Amino acid sequence: MNRTAPSARTTTRRFRRLPVAGLVVVIAAITAVLGYLVSQSSSSSSAAPPANTLRIEHRGALGEADGAVPDGLTVFDDEIPAVANLGPHLLKALRQAATDAADNGVELYVNSGWRSPAYQNQLFREAVSKYGSEEEAARWVATATTSPHVSGDAVDLGHSDTTTWLAKHGAEYGLCPIYRNEPWHYELRTNAIDRGCPRMYADPTQDPRMQQ
Repeated sequence: MNRTAPSARTTTRRFRRLPVAGLVVVIAAITAVLGYLVSQSSSSSSAAPPANTLRIEHRGALGEADGAVPDGLTVFDDEIPAVANLGPHLLKALRQAATDAADNGVELYVNSGWRSPAYQNQLFREAVSKYGSEEEAARWVATATTSPHVSGDAVDLGHSDTTTWLAKHGAEYGLCPIYRNEPWHYELRTNAIDRGCPRMYADPTQDPRMQQ
């Protein structure tokens, strides 16, 4: 009996150690897997910023510097390219009109003015996506090669009181709406000061300038 007891205790100790050894192996395996996953995650994270940076740079490239406008922009905001890059004669007429409109409690807000070719083409692509074809999109947005916005010869004015005031007084400054489907779109027609604004086109597709 005394000889077999130590052997039994030794066997018991061995069986008690086995689960601990197995647990160590499992922990080691889990640690290895976690290490691999962390390294893969780090690699993915290090690759992600360039793509995000490109998207940010893309948005920035087509921001205010290319003609996008902030809310509440007026014809006197020289620091914004959409206004600053308008043709000087158009801008002068707009500011004369805005000064007189202010006496009637009306402010000339700019929804869009000068645009870069890249920005104009982006707007055209968005219009194609919205309306389903280039032909239909052309009724609302010109290409960069034909748009008077790109040359600084057109401005889209906002708020209903602005367009209402200009409908009555715009010709006095040579400021005329050009398209019936875009009553906010104004260009300079100096002959209008004496003769009134010319008849509007139904939409840009009827404008000979858009056929280039």
